[in-house]
Amino acid sequence: MFRNKRSTRAAAVVMGVALTALAAVTVANAAPIETGNRTAATFEGDTPSPPPGDASAFIYKGQDATLSEYPPVIAALRAGGVRPKGQSCTGSVVGKRSIVIAAHCNGLEGTKTFNYGLDDLNVGTGTTLTVKSYEVHPRYVNFDQGYDVAVVTTNEDIPLSPDKWAKFATSADAGVWKIGDQGLSLGYGKKTHEDSPADVSLDKQSFPIVDGASVCQGVGAGFKAATMICAGYPDGRTTILPGDSGGPLVVNGKLVGLASWSRSDFKWYGIWSRLDNDMGDWVKEKVGTTQPAEFGLAVNPTSVRVEAGSSNSVAVNTTAGASPEDVALSASGLPSGVEAVFQPGSIKTGEGAKLSFSAAAGTPDGTYTVTVTGKTASATKQAPVSLTVGKGGGPGGEFGLGVSPAAVKVDPGKSVSTNVTSEVVGGASAEITLSASGLPSGAEAVFQPSTITSGRTGKLTITTTASTPKGEYRVTVTGTSGSVSKQAVLTVTVGDGGQQPGGLTVALSPASGSIQPGGALFPNIRVTGATGSVTLSTSGVPAGVTAQLVPATISGNQSSMLFLNASFSAAPGTYKIRVTATGGGKSGFADYTLTVGSR
Repeated sequence: MFRNKRSTRAAAVVMGVALTALAAVTVANAAPIETGNRTAATFEGDTPSPPPGDASAFIYKGQDATLSEYPPVIAALRAGGVRPKGQSCTGSVVGKRSIVIAAHCNGLEGTKTFNYGLDDLNVGTGTTLTVKSYEVHPRYVNFDQGYDVAVVTTNEDIPLSPDKWAKFATSADAGVWKIGDQGLSLGYGKKTHEDSPADVSLDKQSFPIVDGASVCQGVGAGFKAATMICAGYPDGRTTILPGDSGGPLVVNGKLVGLASWSRSDFKWYGIWSRLDNDMGDWVKEKVGTTQPAEFGLAVNPTSVRVEAGSSNSVAVNTTAGASPEDVALSASGLPSGVEAVFQPGSIKTGEGAKLSFSAAAGTPDGTYTVTVTGKTASATKQAPVSLTVGKGGGPGGEFGLGVSPAAVKVDPGKSVSTNVTSEVVGGASAEITLSASGLPSGAEAVFQPSTITSGRTGKLTITTTASTPKGEYRVTVTGTSGSVSKQAVLTVTVGDGGQQPGGLTVALSPASGSIQPGGALFPNIRVTGATGSVTLSTSGVPAGVTAQLVPATISGNQSSMLFLNASFSAAPGTYKIRVTATGGGKSGFADYTLTVGSR
């Protein structure tokens, strides 16, 4: 895997071009998959890497890791492997004698074993485990065609307590990750393309999950959203390497993916097998009901009112998990002037506590969503409570907003409709006032009704006139609840399309996002209407935020990404960042709404 720095080893440089799976294999096992696309291959440990390319531009930026950071990770070995100890793949412990790993790791020659308990396979002995069975998903054919998942049963018990087993996703966890989330990946794989010095220590890195359906195509048999997750960067600036196959991708504490394949030069994204679907259900079926129960957290009642100058309380209840654990309690989202006190501040799973809210005299009226968090050594749980100060009102509540369908077509002088969808966020409903902007000339937007309650659906009808210009327009639908505002983008094509004034149409997906100081966002950029190369630029970037276009010049049907990074000095607020495209005498732009939160 990627390397940032280590006292005894140098950073690795990206190299080559094709698609490669992430395990350690012989050259024969690593045979590339030839299609009309670029070549694909796995991340198996013996997979050869091409010679170095531009050392100044592409450095794998991994970080040292320890088993204590993710206890389920385990090294896969094989007799005859060229790496130290025969390291070939990486897996995750999911049961007393069960390991989940990539299916293509089963195709390696040589007797397979696993080793558990080491941060570095060259230091110490760990625990060696022999293989009783290696069950590959019945729909698996090849790594780049999906279903790249297998369950290994060992002959010996794995020395890991049930509360430390990996909590893998199934179809019941659909929605546990989304595009833009950061996924944590770990592995014992290569740190340099030459594997010199040969390093089999544990590494980690976080990767942004991207829209694979639009940016991860053209390699091997192609990205398939139903069975794959695409994450990382288009230039492979940091990436997983051979030996990491089967390694975990963890989001929100859930094992959601297994390292599977990439383009063989590693100057591309990484592809992980997706588990929050029937693949995870299959793993659950094979592992059985041995997954440890997690503790639960709830607040009763879920809403409370307090007057300025007084206090009120709710009960915080927990349920026991697989084994007793200490639970540290905290509350976030408190308004200024309100204090939260837990009695006691730390409890055991299965116990309860009292949460008291005290509002200082002069605290303004308002309704707030407070998040109660319980954290143990193995899991973190949250529960919302709606806190009303005085008469309520004020900032409004959190909510989700969308449009379905997200693209409509209408002829001049006609009308077209779409649904405005909303979601309850934080457990409390919000009253949402709807509005629209970015309409083409002569067009009118009517919402029915103009205000909806989160969790319900409204209707947006756009009516054009005979003089409305033909073209493709991005209409921003805004929902407002107090001081909380959300946007969704509706693409409206009038007539047979054509371009907006300027000749180029710039589309951002998504068109808005929120970030905390120290965080990052990665919206996708697509430009239509170009006949040659197009140069991209940004303006309106606030102080403390950096914006990078990767790449800054595109052509044809290529897409780009806007990398936004907020430093800890970034001032809270909402900003409009403009992305402008120019080329061939044409131009166009689109605005990205960036909200920077407070630390």
